Amino acid sequence: MDVLTELRVPIASAQDVVSARQAGRALAKQLGFDELSVTLISTAISEVARNILEHAERGEILLRPRNHGAQYGVSVVAKDRGPGIPDIERAMQYGYSTRRGLGVGLPGAKWLMDEFRLESEVGAGTTVTMTKWLNGNG
Repeated sequence: MDVLTELRVPIASAQDVVSARQAGRALAKQLGFDELSVTLISTAISEVARNILEHAERGEILLRPRNHGAQYGVSVVAKDRGPGIPDIERAMQYGYSTRRGLGVGLPGAKWLMDEFRLESEVGAGTTVTMTKWLNGNG
């Protein structure tokens, strides 16, 4: 399968969120995901990219194809050097928001993807790593 190896999308504006979402859609389509899965992936990218913008002001989204044997997927890594998340367990609860939002960003992104890992250090930043597998299981 001939696909790009890695794409970095800097996040510093609302337009960058759109660019990251579009890049994720294009990669997912190239890997053969159906339209529903493409929408789930691009929505998860939007959620984590918006979090970067809101909480850290800037960061990046890294998109790359993944394979596990004959199984293909798309990996999304969202990184920032923002304030970090002091209470990850609380941040992962539906409805919890520090900014008057709906509180579905991180838990929503986790729900949309097959794999989800959140690492954060107060004062150092946050990294979210997510994967969606082509047939839904890695």
